[in-house]
Order: sequence, then C-alpha cells, then structure tokens
Amino acid sequence: MTYEPDADNVIIAVHGGAGNKLIRQETTPELEKAHRDGLADALRAGERLLRGGASSVDAVEAAVRVLEDNELFNAGKGSVFTEDGGHELDASIMRGADLAAGAIAGVRNVRNPVLAARMVMEQTAHVLLCGDGAESFAERNGLRPVSQDYFWTQRRLDQLKEAKDPGAPERAEYSTVGAVAVDRDGDLAAATSTGGTTNQMRGRIGDSPIIGAGTYARNDTAAVSATGQGEVFIRGAAAGTISAMIEFGGLSLAEAAFDVVMRRLPALGGTGGVIALDRQGTFAGPHSTPGMLHGYLTMDGEIVTKVFTDEPR
Repeated sequence: MTYEPDADNVIIAVHGGAGNKLIRQETTPELEKAHRDGLADALRAGERLLRGGASSVDAVEAAVRVLEDNELFNAGKGSVFTEDGGHELDASIMRGADLAAGAIAGVRNVRNPVLAARMVMEQTAHVLLCGDGAESFAERNGLRPVSQDYFWTQRRLDQLKEAKDPGAPERAEYSTVGAVAVDRDGDLAAATSTGGTTNQMRGRIGDSPIIGAGTYARNDTAAVSATGQGEVFIRGAAAGTISAMIEFGGLSLAEAAFDVVMRRLPALGGTGGVIALDRQGTFAGPHSTPGMLHGYLTMDGEIVTKVFTDEPR
C-alpha cells in the first residue's frame, strides 16, 4: 500500500495527543471550538516567528509553549496526575541542522518544560536532565518555579479517580503535545512535551523526552513528534526509525511514517501517532488510534485542524 502525504507546502504542524478523543456525537460545539482554537493558537504562534525570519527551533518552542499553557492538553498546565496525586512533566526539542537536542524529564515545578529542554540543548554539554537536577538547572537559568497546585485541574483529578476504579472502562488516550516546523533556511526542528499518563508510577518516563523515540529532527530526512503508548514508542525507536527509513530505506516521508505507526508499533503492542514534516513542506500525520488532535499551517496561511475521531485525512 502506498501512503500519500496529508498535505504539502506546510511550514508548521502541531499535535495535541492521540487516542479516543472528541467523538463527534459526544462533543459540544463549545468544546470543539476550544480544541480547534487551541491548536490554531499554537500554529499562529509559530507562524508569526517563521514569517519574521526566526528559526524553526523558535517556532516549535513557541507552539509547544502555547499548548503547555492551555489546560485542555496534557502538558504544562493541563498535565495529568501520577498514582500518588502529583505531576511529573517531560519535554524535548531537537534541531535538524546539526542534530543538537535537549530534554528534561520528571520535573515537578517547571511551568513550561519545553523552555527548560531548549536550555539544556543550548547551555549544557548534555542532552537529558531529570528530576531535581533539571529543576535546579531551570531555576538557575531564570525559569521561576511553580507549585504543584499550578498544574491542578478538576478534570484531570476526575480522570485519576476513574483510572483507580477497577470497574471503569479503559480509555486509550495519549494527550502529549508536539510541534514540527521548517524555516526559510530549510532547517527542521521538532519538540514534544507531556504530563505523562494518568495514574502512572512515580518516576515513570515515557517517550516524549527521549530523542529518537518521541522526538527527532534531521534536515535531510524529517522532523517528527510522537504521541502514543510511550513504552512501545521507546522500544520501537519510533521517531528515529522514521528518519532512518527515509535515509537508508529510500522511503518517502509519508511511507516511513505510515510503516512505523501503522505496522511496526502495533506489532509491538502499542498505538499512537506522529506528525512528520520534511524541508520541502511535505506533511504526514498517521495514527493507529481512532483519532489524533492535530493541525497544520501552509505557506499561504491556510490552517487545517483535526479534532474528531471520524475526520478524514
């Protein structure tokens, strides 16, 4: 089967998570609009920078930061609860021009993890910092910490209670956020941020801060941000495999993304999706879950958002 791109001439794309989210018959017009507006706001934040000549790294950071500040999405403000009623956040960012990358994991007091991830990339010799070390690094570099109360929302608390109820139905929802972009120099970048999964063990880390699993960017292949069952995306090296299949396997971006998301990861027992973009503006957003919140913006300013499980490619 040949998998065709979802769109061409794209300069920035974002996602707000894959899973059984926003079923048309169960969604009010107000909730639909809030999700579409949230995705569009992130796209416009990145677009403004790209139009002004800023880098793709600037654009994906800005887009993800907007999603982190929107409590509809599981990152930053809207992060889910761990099993002990806390919040632990992860994020990563990568530059396609030179494969520079930075990430933080398991932080509890960083308002915008994507900012700290970029600081790791640009201000240290490391790629990944976690826990207390990442917290202190972020504060030393000007990110004022927030209390755990900042991340509290009633909706996420209700989800924790439901997850702890042995009689409740299981829902496949992976509400990670991410962005991919290409700038006027043809440089790619990708960023991903998450609050983890509801009721996860304290200290659990998924694919979002793992370069090559949840995030990857390489100019001559693709920028990729993933959302899904993190453990499987780590085992399958999802984002990096898409890049490798383009580089070494001769597949197109759309074919590589489809193969990883729809064949390889389900064979390992996991579902999810990716947004993938190349420097020519080719965009693909395959997902093996019923839906994936995502959107993209083209060079001519058109914005397309997908929020329902039944929206066609």
